[in-house]
Amino acid sequence: MTSIAVLIPIALGMGLIGLCAFFWALRRGQFVDLDGAAARILIDEADEADRQP
Repeated sequence: MTSIAVLIPIALGMGLIGLCAFFWALRRGQFVDLDGAAARILIDEADEADRQP
């Protein structure tokens, strides 16, 4: 029974830390342009360097 009394606050604290980290990332703009980041990985940088004058 005492282990549950210790583990429940630890689990709640870890959940609160995760929630705070999510909101911190949300405020910093980590989730602004998900489609652009997904397409950017497919662009070959060598092709872009050849096209520039």
